[in-house]
Amino acid sequence: MTTEHEAIIESARAAFAGAATPAELENAKAQFIGKSGRITELMKGLAALPVDEKKSRGAAINQAKQAIEAALGERRQALADAELEAQLEAEALDVSLPGRVREPGGLHPVSLTLERIEQIFASMGFAVADGPEIESDWHSFTSLNNPPNHPARSMQDTFYVDIDGDDGIPYNLRPHTSPMQVRYAHAHIKKYAEAVKRGEAMPEIRVIAPGRTYRVDSDATHSPMFHQCEGLWLGENVSFKDLKVVFTDFCRTFFESDDLALRFRPSFFPFTEPSAEIDIQFQSGPLAGRWLEVAGSGQVHPQVVRNMGLDPEKHIGFAFGMGPDRLTMLRYGVSDLRLFFDGDIRFLRQFR
Repeated sequence: MTTEHEAIIESARAAFAGAATPAELENAKAQFIGKSGRITELMKGLAALPVDEKKSRGAAINQAKQAIEAALGERRQALADAELEAQLEAEALDVSLPGRVREPGGLHPVSLTLERIEQIFASMGFAVADGPEIESDWHSFTSLNNPPNHPARSMQDTFYVDIDGDDGIPYNLRPHTSPMQVRYAHAHIKKYAEAVKRGEAMPEIRVIAPGRTYRVDSDATHSPMFHQCEGLWLGENVSFKDLKVVFTDFCRTFFESDDLALRFRPSFFPFTEPSAEIDIQFQSGPLAGRWLEVAGSGQVHPQVVRNMGLDPEKHIGFAFGMGPDRLTMLRYGVSDLRLFFDGDIRFLRQFR
């Protein structure tokens, strides 16, 4: 390698060292081994030399080119390392900070209550039924002995949708789960009829229907969307006494309190006769001594039994409707119903 070649190599190394960015390095590269670079020009000049001299000078030029390419590679790596170092410094992690932990999920408090209700009534032999949340006027009101002028049919009390039923009356978002009484009976009427033909006693209807319901109401203890659980027990010898035993046992099991007191206050509902509001009273705790309404109930009205396709002279029983949201508030000491539907993780994580 001649002194000329060594000078070119040193010039290349100095140019590469002075390049502060990859773009500047590529410009420096072009000065030496680009299409018009100094090494490229020397290679072009070999064509005019004798064969022996061409071989020796070619080897020297090639050696110089390899040295320049090596210097170029080193500088490229140095720039890449510097860029990575700067990036790491800019994006440095403070390992002393607490880690981001993915919290385990959990059931909503109302879901916990619904599961608890289903488990308790299942232990008493009740089935669980589910039905549509968009209902016909007949199922929501007429089949349940609600007269045409009943306030619940007002659009100020019930949400209606822009779909008309066969009777020309718009469908509604069900204001209660009571329509499931008639729907469940109709779904099983064939089984009942076959039992009667065989001379057997009609199988009892023993069912609860938990689910979402909708009413035009919103405050600390009411929500436009809420939950309700309907209960129905029909048979040949089901009485109001059975209602008191079943609901008393349910409440004491749900609240895990044997000294919980219940009272049945006379009331009026179109779909039951006689009817009663059900109140409970805790004997200890922050609510001790207060009567709290938790459900409405009564003997199923004969007209409702007829609308089920059954004979009210043979089939009697009781129905009740309670609010799982209110039961959840009482069980967990929640004072504002709206907390259940705000989606605040600070509130909900308490029930995991």
